[in-house]
Amino acid sequence: MEGVPGINTVPNPNHYDKSIVLDVKPLRSLKPVFPNGTQGPPFVGCPPFGSPPSGYSPFFPFGGQQPTQDPPDLNQTQDTPPPSFVAPLRTYRTPTVVSNGPSSSSTATKRGVGRPKGSTNAKKKEKTVPEEHNLDIQVVKRFSTDYDSGISVAEREDGNGDLVSSVLMRYDAVRRRLGQVEYGKATTAKAAGTMMSNGVRTNMKKRVGTVPGVEVGDIFFSRIEMCLVGLHMQTMAGIDYITSKVGSDEEPLATSIVSAGRYDGEAQDPESLIYSGQGGNADKNGQASDQKLERGNLALEKSLRKGNGVRVIRGEEDPASKTGKIYIYDGLYSISESWVEKGKSGCNTFKYKLVRIPGQPPAFGLWKAVQKWKEGLTSRTGLILPDLTSAVESKPVSLVNDVDEEKGPAYFTYVSSLKNSETFRLTQHTVGCSCNGSCAPGNLNCSCIRKNGGDLPYLNGVMLVSRKPMVYECGPTCPCLANCKNKVIQTGLKARLEVFKTANRGWGLRSWDPIRAGTFICEYAGEVKDKGMLREDQEEDDEYVLDTSRVYHSFKWNYEPALVDEDPSDEVPEEFNLPSPLLISAKNFGNVARFMNHSCSPNVLWQPVVCEGNGESVVHIAFFAIRHIPPMAELTYDYGVSPTSQSRDGSFLHGKRRCICGSVKCRGSFG
Repeated sequence: MEGVPGINTVPNPNHYDKSIVLDVKPLRSLKPVFPNGTQGPPFVGCPPFGSPPSGYSPFFPFGGQQPTQDPPDLNQTQDTPPPSFVAPLRTYRTPTVVSNGPSSSSTATKRGVGRPKGSTNAKKKEKTVPEEHNLDIQVVKRFSTDYDSGISVAEREDGNGDLVSSVLMRYDAVRRRLGQVEYGKATTAKAAGTMMSNGVRTNMKKRVGTVPGVEVGDIFFSRIEMCLVGLHMQTMAGIDYITSKVGSDEEPLATSIVSAGRYDGEAQDPESLIYSGQGGNADKNGQASDQKLERGNLALEKSLRKGNGVRVIRGEEDPASKTGKIYIYDGLYSISESWVEKGKSGCNTFKYKLVRIPGQPPAFGLWKAVQKWKEGLTSRTGLILPDLTSAVESKPVSLVNDVDEEKGPAYFTYVSSLKNSETFRLTQHTVGCSCNGSCAPGNLNCSCIRKNGGDLPYLNGVMLVSRKPMVYECGPTCPCLANCKNKVIQTGLKARLEVFKTANRGWGLRSWDPIRAGTFICEYAGEVKDKGMLREDQEEDDEYVLDTSRVYHSFKWNYEPALVDEDPSDEVPEEFNLPSPLLISAKNFGNVARFMNHSCSPNVLWQPVVCEGNGESVVHIAFFAIRHIPPMAELTYDYGVSPTSQSRDGSFLHGKRRCICGSVKCRGSFG
């Protein structure tokens, strides 16, 4: 029998544990099994924080019932008894996310069990609930019961920058892979359940103030991501808090709030915020009620009296999605005042004014400034050219210098793809696909899908799922539609980019738009050179060259097979497989990629992509986001080191140019 994830099977046949499935029966005939007084110790619930009892794996207590109709508090504090938790059943079919909100009337309905026959609500259309608000966080079976997350108990309690970055990258890699396999299905909740049941998370210890490893201005594409790194532990409720003992009483203190901007009176001022309390929402009969001074509302009131800082996360519409949201961590705020006023429903609503603590880097304020530039409400300071591409690209690329008086980079001819590509074509004759419409995953009649191992290499037509030795795209001669999900790098820029003057590294590249991990940014356009025909001094003098023969710092980006129920032996290699070195010079002909600077901690990776056309294959170098990139963050990638360079300490080759990337992991040289 397959075990329930996150729970170890107890071998004692006389001991019944209601957290595991003892027998698999049709869903409609399942009955709960409870231990009696002679059947050993009662069910042991794992605490949401700290080490679990011996013999039990950690899991997160989602699904706890709340005493009020307020949004559920999905993360209990240490002083609150943990709720019981029954993991969703794993059937022979791939589990799907059940979009039942917190107002479901029974546990059976919440867990995805079908309604009894004859139910009057069986055919009633359910209200659409955003996936991140779904209480049914999918907990999937682990590939191995002894899965090692690589995160110690202490690191789960208290994280750091590397851990936070790693957890978010691992989560998004799993989410992308699940989205690739379960094409067309929402996989956010399922990916979250996988991470939580396998202990891939950090900063589980609730705290007031800053969270280790989370920086002001960081962006998140779901509340679940914030939960995984301890920024905001609630996946639904807007107020998170801790409870501490004060004498014989318990005193709550607010730790963080999420302002989604949808409640009456919430301001859009980047330096202050009017926040509405929780509760009092209309019940199933449409009757609203006065909010009560309890739970999150009481925590905000106590924080006002105590004066502690509260983390504020601002929610904004995702410009790349019709229904998605982006959450911007805007730093610490202090609560300056509170009051009660009548809401639209006529009921009393708590209001709190929060003021941003000075001295923090801009986050939401920068977001709002960029929005005004896009809408033409304000002009961009230091703007030299509104579009340096002269409309070659599908989106304009601004040229900006607000540092000194330089009027622009040295002259070059802007091109959007490769020149002289005939010097580097794959030798084998290729045939494009014969699909009508759009290429579909799993369609082995499609030659392009077959070359990609039976999958579409991209998610939603914009995000690279995994690094591979080679990605194969449909080409211009393939009969599939222009918007085929396997045509990504050929469709141009996806984000509004800006070439800007840096303080000490010449010109750089950044985006006005938020960029999600895996999203295509641009390709490296320029002249393809024959490396064998270049003298060493010619190559050294060219600062705008991308050379695939260089040695690049290795890193893990792809999903872990064990986290998605795949055999580890089937893991896709991340090393590139080029038939010969490719050298592209963007000195005289190039695109925005020529302005991307080097970093020893880059946020952009490159991937070889083959485009089919006219019976030939041309290799392109495409850039994708390693992690989520906030607006106005500089885009950088690893330039690598020449294999002929000498190593100073034996750990990594020493480059020919001094590195001033400023990263804490700076290796000191590159090139």
